[in-house]
Amino acid sequence: MPLQNRVDPFGNLMKTAARGTMMGNRGGALHNGDREIFRSYKSRRWITCVLEFRGRHRVVMSPNRYTELFFLDEAVAFAAGHRPCAECRRERYNAFKYAWQLAHREHHAPFADQMDLELHPARIDKGKKVTHDAPLRSLPDGCFVQVEERAYLVLGDSLLHWTPSAYIGKRKRTKNRIVTVLTQKPIVNCLQCGYAPQIHETARH
Repeated sequence: MPLQNRVDPFGNLMKTAARGTMMGNRGGALHNGDREIFRSYKSRRWITCVLEFRGRHRVVMSPNRYTELFFLDEAVAFAAGHRPCAECRRERYNAFKYAWQLAHREHHAPFADQMDLELHPARIDKGKKVTHDAPLRSLPDGCFVQVEERAYLVLGDSLLHWTPSAYIGKRKRTKNRIVTVLTQKPIVNCLQCGYAPQIHETARH
């Protein structure tokens, strides 16, 4: 039976047999001894990791260990509020920091805590996901938007419907439309400044 450790673009933790291409966590254990989720996050340190790193092996949802979460791709992880891990994804973490620096017009690259302090209130408020409205034409590739209660990836001239296992279906990107954006503003700014998220191969088909 699938565990409740898959993350959708709304930031919800769900059960599905579909496998993800990226792993991550939210700063600690979200599960109990029966491997059941009892909280949505432990701290403001929400990160995205690779599935394999230096031969390390983990038993998913081990007692008193952080809860392993899984995503279809990095674009979904961003929409849910996760940033790149500084250890297993150091190159991408540095690229994200550089984009953050450009977006904020800062003289020095930010520290992880600085980014997390800004990201956390942009991702969740009083237990609910934070969203914002924006013209569809203003959004860079890799953002997620909500249309008719569904999550869609912005890519080129299209909006691609997310499912746990793949992107299916396509809608034309109506650029003058105002949409609800699921990806946090600070991350949207990083995408606009050149950070290109890893996107599942089905988005290119």
